[in-house]
Amino acid sequence: MMRPTSVHTEHIVTSQNRLWACLCLALSMSLVGSYVALSKPLVLVFPVFLLAWLRFGIGGVAMWNWLKKPPDEPAISPRTRGLLFLESFLGNFLFSICMLFGVSMTTAVAAGVVMSSIPAVVAVLSWLFLRERIGWRSAAGIACAAIGIGLFSLQKTHSGVPEDTAGPLGINKAVLGNLLVFAAVICEASYVVIGKRLTEGLGPKRISAIINLWGFALVTPMGLWAAWTFDFSSVSLPVWGLLVFYALAASVWTVWLWMTGLKTVPASQAGVFTVMLPISAAIIGVLFMGERLTVLQGVAFGIALLGLVLATLPGRAPVPR
Repeated sequence: MMRPTSVHTEHIVTSQNRLWACLCLALSMSLVGSYVALSKPLVLVFPVFLLAWLRFGIGGVAMWNWLKKPPDEPAISPRTRGLLFLESFLGNFLFSICMLFGVSMTTAVAAGVVMSSIPAVVAVLSWLFLRERIGWRSAAGIACAAIGIGLFSLQKTHSGVPEDTAGPLGINKAVLGNLLVFAAVICEASYVVIGKRLTEGLGPKRISAIINLWGFALVTPMGLWAAWTFDFSSVSLPVWGLLVFYALAASVWTVWLWMTGLKTVPASQAGVFTVMLPISAAIIGVLFMGERLTVLQGVAFGIALLGLVLATLPGRAPVPR
């Protein structure tokens, strides 16, 4: 028979661990939104593949010591090696390609609405591959997150992409762009689900270092090709500083925080934290880029944050016997 005090203490410790995990997930997505907003000047200076190559290279240098196997970690099995490759290929490489080309073919509004499906897609994949049960609070949180991001996206300025422009194979360019953005959504959701499986055997630091190394290997051919004709002397010192921040945030801090949170929080609930991405990006835009928030965007953020609260509220303490 377990003492009531012991049960209560165990519940407090569990709640504290969950709170720390949720904070890590929120900080991770907030950093993603921040560096996405602040990296706009970098895209104007560096070609996309060169920027990605430099990002993984800087991140690899910063995490070199993280590649070493800790004494208490098991050896990496062939199955885990495959998952690590998929984590980098889907979450880093393919996600970036689908998102960049998709956004270039469709409108910002349409892309934002498609991206609002991330929490729901994460929940479905978690149910299919991890057998995670989705309770009513998690389902409500996912719905609020999707509605909030969707409403926010509807207030964005139209990008001016013609909707009747024909793309490859005669497919409407806007339709093809939306399909590519949804492919990016599936890649991001897969990143969350595979990451949950990886945290069952590996530490967050080593996962971060290995998937960054795979990302560097995948993008190296295109990065070298872009670097061959690039004039590095034309890059100013502040831009180099922004590049270092972008690389550390994208390759080191966000991944480590995300994997740390995934060790405790179910993947289906972790997907709800993607609402912090547009929220933090908008805050950066307001504070540093002179943008303004509309009333509807404020309401959308409120709905999205409500979803975050619903999905992360701790359960009741077990009744002592």
